[in-house]
Amino acid sequence: MTTKPKARKFRIKRSSPAPRPVGPAGVESAAAEALSSTAVKAMPKETQERPRPTPVPPAASGETPQSPEPEGATSAPEETAQVGEVASATEVGGEQDIDAIRREGLTGRQLRMARRVAQKHGLAPTSDFDAVRLLRAAGIDPFQRSNMLELVVPQIGANQGTAPGQQYGGVPQQARVQLPQTVPAGKNTLPAEEQSPAQRREREISEIQRDIARRRRRRLGLLLVRLAFFVALPTFLAGFYFFRVATPMYATDSQFLIIQSEGGGGASPFGGILPTQFANSADSIATQAFLQSKDAMLRLDKDVGFKDHFSAPGIDPIQRLDPEATNEEAFKLYKKNVKIGYDPTEGVIRMEVVAADPEVSAQFSESLLKYAEERVNDLSRQKREDGMRDALEGFEKAQQKRRDAQEALIRLQVTNGVDPEAEIAAIRGQISNYETLMIEQELELAALLDNPRPNRAKVDGTRGDIRRMQVQIDKLNEKLAVSTVGDNSLAERAVTLQLAQADLAAADMVLQAAQSAMEQARTEAGRQVRYLTIAVEPVAPDQATYPKSFENTVLAFLIFAGIYLMLSLTASILKEQLSS
Repeated sequence: MTTKPKARKFRIKRSSPAPRPVGPAGVESAAAEALSSTAVKAMPKETQERPRPTPVPPAASGETPQSPEPEGATSAPEETAQVGEVASATEVGGEQDIDAIRREGLTGRQLRMARRVAQKHGLAPTSDFDAVRLLRAAGIDPFQRSNMLELVVPQIGANQGTAPGQQYGGVPQQARVQLPQTVPAGKNTLPAEEQSPAQRREREISEIQRDIARRRRRRLGLLLVRLAFFVALPTFLAGFYFFRVATPMYATDSQFLIIQSEGGGGASPFGGILPTQFANSADSIATQAFLQSKDAMLRLDKDVGFKDHFSAPGIDPIQRLDPEATNEEAFKLYKKNVKIGYDPTEGVIRMEVVAADPEVSAQFSESLLKYAEERVNDLSRQKREDGMRDALEGFEKAQQKRRDAQEALIRLQVTNGVDPEAEIAAIRGQISNYETLMIEQELELAALLDNPRPNRAKVDGTRGDIRRMQVQIDKLNEKLAVSTVGDNSLAERAVTLQLAQADLAAADMVLQAAQSAMEQARTEAGRQVRYLTIAVEPVAPDQATYPKSFENTVLAFLIFAGIYLMLSLTASILKEQLSS
């Protein structure tokens, strides 16, 4: 908001001040000058620097007052008065006071309150700002609540004979109720400099900023103390341990693989040249579990003295093992110092063994590799032995059955003397031959009889041959019938012999199958063999591997800082929840 510029009033400055008149007018003029000087002191510096005119008091008793000249001052020539309207000092001072009051930024409520208080005290203000000016000139605070309740103003100056010029509004200047004072009254003190609202606002803002800065410094100091106690001190102790106290540890690295044969063993002519493949992950995982088990630790302690090495007095107290430590405590230290990892993509098992001495570390690693090789060989031994044992037992049983069947067949052949089947076949062959001859003779007889005058001798001879052949055939049939009937007939002996031959053939087949099964079991046993192949031999290191002082110190710092951050966040959240 922009206010209209005000016209500046010019005043005529005299060369020498006029003497102050004596009387009521002089007293009023002196009061006005005192009030003007007080208002000027309360005004800003720019307003105070402007020149003020010298008031011209009226002459008393028609005499022209002579202004006393100060000592050492030279008389200056009188200036020629300028023609124009000249304002009095009282009017100019009142306007300047009103301007200063306007710049204070009073609210409308305060101005209305000041006007009511001025009316109660019998003052006649021309405006709200003039009411504030008149009340302050009378020594009354227009914004004090007690002034609003004062309905009766005591008249003290009239009873004491005080001059009218020394009273303002019926209240003596010496007996007026002043504002609370911070210094004892009666002393020669300078009045406080009145500040504008902008200056007061700047002062309050600067005080708030200083208070905020002071609080920030205090909080920053407390934060630094907490960080030093909870983060810096533990980190320093951890770094001191890693750099100065911790015993150097030496790590020996080794890598090995578990493979199995792909060939068919001795049964195949290509068994020796067929490639091999990696064993399945179950074997590698089982070997890794064994190396990280208590069994391996006990064997290592029994063979090379694992507990005695880590119980030596040269190891720092944190890593040292108690000489009377139990197996559980030693196993915890074993798992910490023996690290084994399995890579399923490559099939490689990596092992790292840590000890206080490089040679001891290499010895521990070699012993563990030997234990792992023994365990790998034992993984499929039971399966191979069981398969071979079953195949061998089946083969032996098949061989015994064939031997028994062959012996039975030979025994029957020896008992019978001849082959019953051959004898029966021979009889049947003879019968067939006689039948063939008899058919020929019958045809010849029929041919002779077809002649009207057959030869009797030939006919009788042919009939005799036919009769003799029939007799012979009947004998052979009787012989064959007698050999196939009875307890020890040729047929029974032939059937027995055939059964024995069938048993022998079956025994041969079973023996063949058992032999094939045994060969297959032998091949499978060869495939089940596991080999531990060392890819990286354990070599004793010549430089300490642990502790990694710098890395461990940084890790300790991050851990303590994270713990402090979590605790501080938790505390702040709880504080906010409790305060809400």
